[in-house]
Amino acid sequence: MLIFLIFFENRFYTYNKSVIIFLSSISMILCMVFPIKLEFGPIFDLRYIPFLLIALFWGYRYTFPLYIVLNMCRFLIGGPYFLHSFVFSTVIYIFVSLLNKVFMKQSPKKRIFIAAIISLFTMVLYLSSVTLIIPALDKGFWLLAFYALTTYAAVMVINMVLIEKIIDNAKTREYRLHSERLNVMSDLSASVSHEIRNPLTVTKGFLQLLKDSQNITGDEKRYVEISLSELKRAEQIVTDFLAFSKPQSENMVVSNLKEEIDYVTNVMIPYANMHQVDVEMSFNNTLKIMYDKNQAQQCLINLFKNAIEAMRENGGILSIDVSEQGNQIVVKIKDTGIGMTKEEVLRLGRPYYSTKKEGTGLGMLMVYSTVDKVNGKIEVESEKGIGTTFLITIPSLQF
Repeated sequence: MLIFLIFFENRFYTYNKSVIIFLSSISMILCMVFPIKLEFGPIFDLRYIPFLLIALFWGYRYTFPLYIVLNMCRFLIGGPYFLHSFVFSTVIYIFVSLLNKVFMKQSPKKRIFIAAIISLFTMVLYLSSVTLIIPALDKGFWLLAFYALTTYAAVMVINMVLIEKIIDNAKTREYRLHSERLNVMSDLSASVSHEIRNPLTVTKGFLQLLKDSQNITGDEKRYVEISLSELKRAEQIVTDFLAFSKPQSENMVVSNLKEEIDYVTNVMIPYANMHQVDVEMSFNNTLKIMYDKNQAQQCLINLFKNAIEAMRENGGILSIDVSEQGNQIVVKIKDTGIGMTKEEVLRLGRPYYSTKKEGTGLGMLMVYSTVDKVNGKIEVESEKGIGTTFLITIPSLQF
């Protein structure tokens, strides 16, 4: 963990996994090369700590290299208990990896508790299997059992606490960097947009007068029309940039989002029908927040539109669920579209990054900016070929 934190923490996502698997393999090999040698039976070591961690966090695919390394190393070490080790590691590999998806959905505290329980269960299973190959359960065995259970549980808890802290620090750092980017974008867009809009308005007015003049030729009139069209496009770009600015006081409302959800749903239904997408909406929220009405509507339009476009090839279902959990409003937007890789999910909300060929990335940047302004958070779960879920949590006003 120390080597990873110092040298590899900020590297690319998939590269991190290969590094962690390599370091975990080294840890296992060192545990096996320098074990606790027992007089009455198999060797004892902490090889299953890194093995269990990778299995719980990443499942079968990424645990398999550790499974191969573990058994190859144990074979090279030799001794009469290789078959016992092979069978036991196979059982652990199959059953613990099954828990990966359930494990990852838990809160950090629950993950620490679950990992400790699984490590205890692993040792209970190991000790039970040892009883089948040793002649008698003497005092030495029960002393081993006590130290094995307590050591595995303690080491697993220490490792899990460190891992959860690393994950939390990474998320906090990314959130702060993202907030800074959004704040800079907000200030810049507001100042630039207002400064550009004035000369655009003046120029548009003079060109309109020139277009109506009887003293210009047909070609000149066509040039003026093209110029007016480009000015209109420039005004739209300015309007889009204003969406990144700070909320406007005249647009501020205190509401439970019901009106905005209904409005955007009704607006997007024709677009959904064009792409054979069914829209399912559920609203169960009484909590209220303060927000810019125009920005909230544009944020929802961007999310709904992206979800529909992700299903435009084969159709699908767009599910919108608004509920309350404690003092937070939870907006869940789920599609059954093409999905995204984990690398694509991590890059969402960055300026000029888009998963669409024709996209600019400004739509998702606007979404993240709007949610950030109401102190909300966005979590994205996606899988290629399965679909994407946006989970937005916003703290409510305390009256």
